[in-house]
Amino acid sequence: MSQPMPGAADAATSAQPRAGAPAGGRSDARTAAPSRRWSSWLREPLLHFLLLGGVLFALDHLLMSRVDDPALIVVGAEVDQEARQVFAGSRGRQPDAKELAALRQVWLDNEVLYREGLALQLDKGDSAIRERVIFKSLSVIDAGVKLPPADDQHLRAWFESHRDKYDDPARYDFEEAVLPGDADEAALRAFVATLNGGTSGDARAGLRVFKGRPHVNLVQSYGVDFAKALESSPVGEWRVHRTQEGGQAAWRAMRLVAATPAKPGDFAVLRGIVLQDWTDATLSEQRSAAVKALSAKYTIRREGASQ
Repeated sequence: MSQPMPGAADAATSAQPRAGAPAGGRSDARTAAPSRRWSSWLREPLLHFLLLGGVLFALDHLLMSRVDDPALIVVGAEVDQEARQVFAGSRGRQPDAKELAALRQVWLDNEVLYREGLALQLDKGDSAIRERVIFKSLSVIDAGVKLPPADDQHLRAWFESHRDKYDDPARYDFEEAVLPGDADEAALRAFVATLNGGTSGDARAGLRVFKGRPHVNLVQSYGVDFAKALESSPVGEWRVHRTQEGGQAAWRAMRLVAATPAKPGDFAVLRGIVLQDWTDATLSEQRSAAVKALSAKYTIRREGASQ
């Protein structure tokens, strides 16, 4: 939004002759001082920013929805109503006729500048403007979103259908003995035989320790086959495992140290978390449905992308 234009109303009102002023243009000093204070107050940029910021953001979507002709600007009763509310909230009283006229004029000046900016496509390529418009649109959608009632029976059913989110999976502690250089499979098997025979093995070997790794982490790090092989290994026995990392196969000397069984989530303990997760998921679904309904008004054509 453009910054308010201070003094817009003053320039218009100050040009009008004051009633009762002498023909030569001089006025009584007692009325001149309040007038100067009033003009100075109206020109205060901070006042315009505080008062009109709320007006512009609150009324944009209401007024723009009424505009079919881009050359038509409707200054409706809602402009005055919102201006009075914002003014009263910041000044502690209702604006008088002159103050309201000044606020109305500043709003009109900003509306003209905003439309001129759109006509010149000054909003194009400005991600900040795009994000603010999206945020305001989502705020309008959120105002119409209503959560359905959720009792324990409903929440428990949702909990059971999302158990993977709340159950603590089985976890595995394991170690890897690392030989210097690029050891091949044969060298690793000979090294593993030495370790399982009770000797310390190559003194130059390094030891890597992994704690509490769930199945999904094993798959992501080393591949599905490795995860199955490690999980079925005897605890404490060194073995040579084939891993897949970034599409590259490798041989590693590893042993399973400990396996902690999976622990199912307790609804009674997790109810508060479940309620918040259900609320977030339900609101997200309703927002998506509302946006999808709005998209039905548009013809969407995709170019330069696979169908």
